[in-house]
Amino acid sequence: MDFGIFTIGDVTPDPTTGRAPSEHERIAATVEYAKKAEEVGLDVFATGEHHNPPFVAPANPPILMAHLAAQTEKLRFSTATTLITTNDPVRLAEDYAYAQHLSGGRIDLMLGRGNTGPVYPWFGQDIRQGIPLAVENYHLLRTLWRQENVSWKGQFRTPLQGFTSTPRPLDDTPPFVWHGSIRSPQIAEQAAYYGDGFFHNNIFWNIEHTQKMVNSYRRRFEAHGHGAADQAIVGLGGQVFIGDTEQKAKEYFRPYFDNAPVYGHGPSMEEFSQMTPLTVGTVDQVIDRYLGYADAVGDYQRQLFLVDHAGLPKEVVLEQIEILGTEVVPVLRKEFEARRPAHVPSGPPTHTSLVADGPHTPYHLIEPAKKEN
Repeated sequence: MDFGIFTIGDVTPDPTTGRAPSEHERIAATVEYAKKAEEVGLDVFATGEHHNPPFVAPANPPILMAHLAAQTEKLRFSTATTLITTNDPVRLAEDYAYAQHLSGGRIDLMLGRGNTGPVYPWFGQDIRQGIPLAVENYHLLRTLWRQENVSWKGQFRTPLQGFTSTPRPLDDTPPFVWHGSIRSPQIAEQAAYYGDGFFHNNIFWNIEHTQKMVNSYRRRFEAHGHGAADQAIVGLGGQVFIGDTEQKAKEYFRPYFDNAPVYGHGPSMEEFSQMTPLTVGTVDQVIDRYLGYADAVGDYQRQLFLVDHAGLPKEVVLEQIEILGTEVVPVLRKEFEARRPAHVPSGPPTHTSLVADGPHTPYHLIEPAKKEN
């Protein structure tokens, strides 16, 4: 099973000091977090894509991914998420293939519609067309990676005639794709239709909702003939803050929670922790909480944690990554592996495993996925 961290790149004042890092400081810290993740044995570092303050997550994630790949050896990189709705699929095909070459195949990407309404008109799109855009754009992206001579016509983009995306994917093998969704069954269906991964970033949702979305994807994955439902490739999000004792963890993290730009000034930290995966406590409490998620959604392949948000100081974030990598993840890895049936994938596909699988079925004759009835 893959374990890692993801960032949304928020530039948030520290509520205990009032100081906010500069954009440069925040970007430089992000690089340190990724390098620390590799140092302590984590598998994945994922970055969001944002085009608006107060975020400095890259507008073009392959820039950061390629930069980090040059400074690491084993760490894999993903997005959380790439906006399939407002990015041109041609540009996505080219940029991620280039980054794939630079990283030696240590890249996958998670596609999503995005939850910032103003982004759509900034890029000439209509948020009311979010689902059709996601479906059509991904169909084109797949085609560009799997055909060298593409003639195509759709609803949202100018036609292509005899177009070849360059560079071609490394070893003629496109990166593995996750479809990230919080509440859209159409996106879960799209992931199932193509046999791709489904990532439910459930950091604001209760386990019942997460279970419903993942189980829907699993059923449709099996219905589309990609394998048994429990073999579907699933990822989950999470949030933790770890202390020596539960009391110390809560005392330290409370002002950050209360003033966070995303969920501050709403439910209490205790209420939010009960409703969502946020776990503020000891190493053992985090381990117990996250082991329970496999009981709810089945054995899954990737767990990403958000640890660098809400204005937390850089040295605290580095310490949290250290604790995750050295005390939490080794136990979770062992326990999840012990309970995993032999026929269930231990992790998501890698570039090496995809190359070993051989050429994939061409998708140019397949219609884009439709909403499940």
